[in-house]
Amino acid sequence: MAERVNDFQGQSFYKLRRACRRRGTLFKDPLFPAIEQSLFYKREPPPGLTWKRPRDICKDPRLFVDGISTRDLHQGSLGNCWMVAAISCLASEPSLWKKVIPDHMDQEWNPKHPDLYAGIFHFRFWRFGRWVDVVVDDRLPVSEDGVLLFCRSATPREFWSALLEKAYAKLNGCYEALEGGNTAEALIDFTGGVSEPLGLDRETLSMHSDRRRALFQTLAKVHECKSLITCSIRPAEGETVESVLDCGLVRGHAYGITAVRKVRLTEKLMKTGGMSRLFMVRMRNPWGKTDWTGTWSQGSQQWQQLSRVDREKMGLIVRDVGEFWMDFEDFCHYFTDVVVCRLVERTLLWPNSNWREVCCYGEWAPAPTTPDSPPPTVQQTNYTLTLGKSNKINKTAGTKQPQGNRKEARLGESQQDGGKSGRCNPGRTAIKEEYFGEVDGVWEAQKDKRSRCGGCINHRDTFLHNPQFMFEVRGKEEEVLICLQQEDRRIWRKNGGGENLPIGFEVLKVEVNRCSRVQSVVEQAASSIYMDSRSVTLRATLAPGRYVVLPTTFLPGSTGRFLIRLFSHSHIRLRELREDLPAGSVFQCFLPQPTVVTTVHLRRASGLNPPKQTAPDVYAVVRCESDTIRTRVFKEEGNPEFNLRTIFYRRYPNTHISVELWSRGLLWDSLLGEARLQTAESERSRSHMIDVRTEQSRSGFRSCIYVETSSSGCLTDL
Repeated sequence: MAERVNDFQGQSFYKLRRACRRRGTLFKDPLFPAIEQSLFYKREPPPGLTWKRPRDICKDPRLFVDGISTRDLHQGSLGNCWMVAAISCLASEPSLWKKVIPDHMDQEWNPKHPDLYAGIFHFRFWRFGRWVDVVVDDRLPVSEDGVLLFCRSATPREFWSALLEKAYAKLNGCYEALEGGNTAEALIDFTGGVSEPLGLDRETLSMHSDRRRALFQTLAKVHECKSLITCSIRPAEGETVESVLDCGLVRGHAYGITAVRKVRLTEKLMKTGGMSRLFMVRMRNPWGKTDWTGTWSQGSQQWQQLSRVDREKMGLIVRDVGEFWMDFEDFCHYFTDVVVCRLVERTLLWPNSNWREVCCYGEWAPAPTTPDSPPPTVQQTNYTLTLGKSNKINKTAGTKQPQGNRKEARLGESQQDGGKSGRCNPGRTAIKEEYFGEVDGVWEAQKDKRSRCGGCINHRDTFLHNPQFMFEVRGKEEEVLICLQQEDRRIWRKNGGGENLPIGFEVLKVEVNRCSRVQSVVEQAASSIYMDSRSVTLRATLAPGRYVVLPTTFLPGSTGRFLIRLFSHSHIRLRELREDLPAGSVFQCFLPQPTVVTTVHLRRASGLNPPKQTAPDVYAVVRCESDTIRTRVFKEEGNPEFNLRTIFYRRYPNTHISVELWSRGLLWDSLLGEARLQTAESERSRSHMIDVRTEQSRSGFRSCIYVETSSSGCLTDL
């Protein structure tokens, strides 16, 4: 089934082209005109700048010349290497670029029928869960010397990269809005995939060859699955973005990884290197030139010892301008950050693993202004790097970095530190200090429980006011990938805005029968880092049970829309929790209303098998009024660790709660024993160790159940 595509700003490519052909005129885009405002909002245009159509720049222009490849991409005078690096990855995979450049043959110039040319093109980008079709005319900014001002191809009469860049600039407001960005964001926009940042611990990788080999295998598998990979060198404190290392690599600059290969060396190279196999990666510089000067660089001793035939046999081929090979050990020594974009539209995200996606839209919103109005509704469906702002190499260290480059350093640090701890902590997040001044003015307003913008878990009074989404892992533990994406704000840069909100999320493990909003934090199952990036991703392995995801901004009071995507191997349903209390059934309307809420945490049991006897296959059943919750079966286990947490809304608080232990049999199950709990109407975290009367207990063998309970007369306290 084809995905639905939305027309950007209501412009239909086919209707507009048809109208231009009928009138015999070339298209002029009224929504992105050939004026200064489409180029810059702060900078002054260079002297002599003009707008020209391709036919005015060269003879016989083409959208493509000899197909599409990474050699068609050369970054111009715009600091958008993050975007160019992502497009260079896109260009290597036809199934990807054909989606971004739809019906490309139909858009191509046709010299036999020049009357069909209307000067209009369209490109598609994935934005906020949907593909968007962006229309542009073919008027491009040209410098005083007659060269395209921004992105261009090595072949002067090829224009697909320049037109694609123009469409992306229109989507983001203007060309200058593309200055400084996050490669992960561009990869998502061009593929609809999920970008996952990987921070590299250079010290650990240099000391442990097994860690390097594991990372190499990971990248090789990812590349084999046609996922896209980019990398960069994060500038340290005091280092200048886009300054050059002694080896020729550039700090804060995005490189694309175009091949990951393990090769067997020839006897001649084995004598000099002492190894039989070599781990290699092929890189590409978006500037269209090779800068690596170390081992295996262009003209190095290693290449001189290989003939062209040997290179082809080993697969060490350089296809395009700007590509070069590196030994993987050198790669780990210099590079600090890798971004992997896993392609969702494919069935294989990881080898031999079919992944399913569910997603929900949501909103961080303040409390309604009227007392009776409900919180804003959200829509549901089942279906970072800030890099250099100029391609000019700056060899001077210690200069003040522009704002976008400071953001890159913060993002890189948060990626590195975020994997070490799951706790939200202002000292480790990509948060600007000026954000803290905003808290006092909105704090009281956010204490309203109807608010849906409560900030991160550091703000205990308001954290649980955020939107909550529940899912359940069944059967056995499972690896899940969760991605939180906020609405893109880059288009607001022209009006003085455009800064991303610092965002992240917490994953809480909740009671197995919970169906309403969480009222207290009991167990944190996983926690993302907090970043002022458009998307934040977390991969985690979760035990069976119910979980609630709370997407949050870092501080209370920040508002905006978001999309949360969850990927899993099995079918998992994701839904928003809207109500503070579970909805009653039709039959329960004739019963008394609940007056007490009680949580029961069945931790474990012990002594279920006598000495010298095989332990039974055992499970537990918790009963409270009409509710019955059963654990999974623990095979041949005399001391099972149930770790079962349940919640009950009780109409008759004086009745007991029973915990039964059962042994599973071939024909029928047998009751091993029972324990009864009597809880007060209001008590906090009371522990019980209860003796269970079983057949074994009569012979002097003691069986026990370990339980924790908590009760409250306020139904929204637990």
